Amino acid sequence: MRSKRSNGYDEPFMAACRKELTVTDERLIEGEYWVAESGVVCGCACLLADPNTRSGEVHAFFIDPEWQRKGIGRLLWQKLVERAKEKGLVDLHLDADPFSVPFYRALGFEVVGEVPSGSIADRSLPRMTIAIDRCD
Repeated sequence: MRSKRSNGYDEPFMAACRKELTVTDERLIEGEYWVAESGVVCGCACLLADPNTRSGEVHAFFIDPEWQRKGIGRLLWQKLVERAKEKGLVDLHLDADPFSVPFYRALGFEVVGEVPSGSIADRSLPRMTIAIDRCD
């Protein structure tokens, strides 16, 4: 929530997003999560793999504002890509917060469309994708 809030979102917006952004027991079972820490949680990332389509979905990729631009996102990204390759995935997808698009583009993702927000009515999010063979 701190990461999301750092983009300047107000309290009503954050309250509307809380359920969608909460990591539940079910979500922990569905995906693989990584947490970066240095005495405190610095960031996290999740990979949901679909072995039938050989595609992966990136979820819950957040870096604490005090740890942004310090390499934590790259470290989590490298771990996620390593695991995606181990699973034989061919591509990754995500629905990006508009403020995060530059970060994902720097990783090699491309915007391929828009999807409706799961939390905010009449809001769209950029749908992004990357082929695994383009990942660092």
